[in-house]
Amino acid sequence: MGRLIAEKYKQWKAECNERFRKLKANEEELNRIFIAIYGLQDELTPDVADKDVTVHCVFDTKEDVPESLKGSNYVRTKHDEIISLISYAVGCIFGRYSVDTPGLCYAGGEWDAARYQTIVPAADNVVPICDDDYWEGDLTDRIIDFVRLVYGEDTLTENLKFIANALETKGATPREAIRNYLLTDFYADHCKAYRRRPIYWMFRAGKKQSFQALVYMHRWRRDTVACVRTSYVHELQARYRTQITGLQAQLNVASPSERAKRNKQLEKLRAQYEEITAYEEKLHHFADQMLDIDLDDGVKVNYAKMEEILEKIK
Repeated sequence: MGRLIAEKYKQWKAECNERFRKLKANEEELNRIFIAIYGLQDELTPDVADKDVTVHCVFDTKEDVPESLKGSNYVRTKHDEIISLISYAVGCIFGRYSVDTPGLCYAGGEWDAARYQTIVPAADNVVPICDDDYWEGDLTDRIIDFVRLVYGEDTLTENLKFIANALETKGATPREAIRNYLLTDFYADHCKAYRRRPIYWMFRAGKKQSFQALVYMHRWRRDTVACVRTSYVHELQARYRTQITGLQAQLNVASPSERAKRNKQLEKLRAQYEEITAYEEKLHHFADQMLDIDLDDGVKVNYAKMEEILEKIK
């Protein structure tokens, strides 16, 4: 088996569907045995409906799902499997998982850096999600690095194309499609997977995507909000100011057609700067409180402490 995600997916799909077939066959054989024991041949049938088989069955698209499995909670698609891969990658980026250690690697307790060799988790437990390539090491960069390090440089291009096609999000390139998924859909999918009890928490300034960042709740510290504010929001504010100043200078020498384009960019940047500035004031208030969380209280109680500065749970 090569290092192509497409091949890994094909293998996983075959494994799941074979497991589905075997379980159904076993259940029907058991039914036949009990029907024979109790002499119920004229009253019962050994057949088991596909939708009543309680292991996952994988299809490339929703359109491929047969009528016999419509409505089953155990149907998954290629889209679902790639979302799961990204979720696992995010877990490795924050240290919840490690490709070097099977199973759950960290969910509180003593941190062991030696368990992370291939993928080194974010040191400060903060990973921004940016709408462009202006922050080296944002979540898009880290997801692509994950694919490169786990599956290899030589298959990176093909693997990114496979991921982007499975996600079905807009983007002129696979990188853009992955970025758009992370910006707009990842958190909703995460909340859904964890039944509205997310373990990765999103700081979000507002709808203009001026600032978004994830943290892992099990690595929360009393200074986490302060870290988000000083190391990321302040840095991004400075970048917005620099970009706005640069665009204003370009307007003086731009052609009429270029001026319209630059004005549109300037309008977007000013709106984002206004949004992130208002958000910074909220963060300042929370950062000064040095709020801590108690993992034993669960997500709902802890999230409520910071819900004013966190993305709404979807």
